[in-house]
Amino acid sequence: MTAVLPLTGKTILVTRAQQQAGKLRDALRELGASVIELPVIEIVPPDSYEPIDNALHQLSVYDWIIFTSANTAQVFAERSRMLGLRLNAFSNLSTAAIGAATAAAMAEQGIKVDLVPDRYVAESVVDALENRVRGSRILLARAKIARDIIPEALTHAGARVDVVDAYQTLVPADSAQRVREIFGRSAYAIDAVTFTSSSTAKNFVGLLNQAGVAIPLPGVKACSIGPVTSATLREYGWEPSIEAEQFDIPGLVAATVKALAS
Repeated sequence: MTAVLPLTGKTILVTRAQQQAGKLRDALRELGASVIELPVIEIVPPDSYEPIDNALHQLSVYDWIIFTSANTAQVFAERSRMLGLRLNAFSNLSTAAIGAATAAAMAEQGIKVDLVPDRYVAESVVDALENRVRGSRILLARAKIARDIIPEALTHAGARVDVVDAYQTLVPADSAQRVREIFGRSAYAIDAVTFTSSSTAKNFVGLLNQAGVAIPLPGVKACSIGPVTSATLREYGWEPSIEAEQFDIPGLVAATVKALAS
């Protein structure tokens, strides 16, 4: 007798960027779910690569580089190769990764990883570094319009922090039409929506508002990757049904299974 997979008969909406959704989509499908992809963010280059290039040319002045996502690691590696530079060439330079996925991306790009905080949130890197960076100079690679908690806290701890935007996120041009197609009917068979960042939560709610769809969605469970994303959902009046215990894609998949089993 064939065992029934835990998500058999469930339909889950994935809001992650198209170029990043594969791992989450495939994991949910392997557990029996029907997956609808609705990318609500699109990752695009920064307005200019000049700030990154300038920082790379003067890496010798920095004590730390903090990478906030896999995207930042990939962009820095690509720009360094274009400039003929090596990120690992400076013995005085230490690196920190927010989250295991960021650390894995760094390793894949040949960037050494010196510190990975316990939790995949900005506060964790602050906790790990604030007592060891006084007098240091730090380069923070992040998305445009990211939270300011890291530079503010580490500056308060006595470090000099330079921030560069490695990429930015936009709402995909066809997302509004996709929302109307999915939610324009009086009945839609969706059991859960997964959110992998505050940006996915914010953009998804904005798209629903444009389409005249009320939040929260009746009978639909919001599955959040972590506390920052959960806080954003609550700002819009949608209490997450569950929050991942491990703030990464495997953790979100496990949380989604748990939420839909209850």
